[in-house]
Amino acid sequence: MSTTRRQAVHYSKLRISADATSKLRYLRQRTGLTPNLLCRIALMTSLEEGVIGNVPPPDEEGSEFNSYTLTGEHSALYIALLRFVEEQGGDSELSDEAMLVRMRAHIHRGVGTLSVRAKTAAELLAIIPEAA
Repeated sequence: MSTTRRQAVHYSKLRISADATSKLRYLRQRTGLTPNLLCRIALMTSLEEGVIGNVPPPDEEGSEFNSYTLTGEHSALYIALLRFVEEQGGDSELSDEAMLVRMRAHIHRGVGTLSVRAKTAAELLAIIPEAA
């Protein structure tokens, strides 16, 4: 049985959609959390919902994050989870570019979900499972 180690997706900056940026402003006002933390929660929320697949990518007219600000020291973990969700059931490995498009799409979808479900910091906490 051979195992191949996948290379980490390297990126320096990631730009999210204008819609997600607007919703992040409201979420920040309601929860007090910074946009990068909200994006991390949004990414995980969307990954929990399942595969994005080949949906049209959201625009890139919104906020830009550098990679460390967006995912911190756990970048490899976020990418591994993204790969796990997006490549399930398929044998082909997605390119770095495709992974980044899907990461933007997951953040976009997750921010949309959070903006509907979390009106306060307490409601945001209720979305996050207690134990993993």
